[in-house]
This record gives sequence, structure tokens and C-alpha cells, in this order.
Amino acid sequence: MGKEDSTFGYCANNKNDLTGNDLFLAYSEDKIIGYLFGRCSETEETIAPVEQGAKCFEIDEIYVEKDCRSQGIGSALFEYAQNYFGQIADYITLSTATKNHKSILRFYIEKMGMTFWSAKLFKKI
Repeated sequence: MGKEDSTFGYCANNKNDLTGNDLFLAYSEDKIIGYLFGRCSETEETIAPVEQGAKCFEIDEIYVEKDCRSQGIGSALFEYAQNYFGQIADYITLSTATKNHKSILRFYIEKMGMTFWSAKLFKKI
């Protein structure tokens, strides 16, 4: 996963990254080919457009093996988490550091129905 060079600041996960999180897995035969993990929490203050006290499922990471992409696996993981937390949370939130920003924004905004709120851009000078 780290060898793909698909994200900025990649760090391999360890079991401590998963502690206290909900984890959803996608399988093909006996092999894990994708995952999504995150946690549900209540906002302590208003962070536009999310009001104080709102319950949010924050996705920490979603990943699908490179050769398994464009098959709907990431969408299925997202939709499963959305349905799972649909009765508990008011929002799904996430941050991303992918280098392929056009593709990821199209995925989350156009395909998954999320709303764009903020971006941090940079330019090395």
C-alpha cells in the first residue's frame, strides 16, 4: 500500500490505529481487498457546516487494493458504513491526502453525495 505513492505523508497502520475504531472489510475469497475504518463521536463545537453536538462518523481511512479499484468496492464500503451509522450519526466526515485529488473529489462528491467544505492547498517555492 505504501509503495503506491498515492498519498502525501503515508504511514503504515498498526493495531493501535484501529483501537477504538469501527472497521469494515471487503473480501475476495480469503483475501482482504479493501477496508474502511473510523469512529463515531459528537462534535464539541460548531465547525461549519456541522453544528455543536452533532453526531459524526469520521472516516479515518478507506482503501481498496490497486488491482481491485473501479469495481464498486470503495462505494460499497462507504455505503455500508453510511447505512450502519444512519440511525446513529447525523453526518459522515473525512479528510483526504490523496495525490489524485480530481478522482477522489469526483468519487466523494459526485458518486457518494458528499458536500465540499474546505481544502488546504500548498505550493513548494
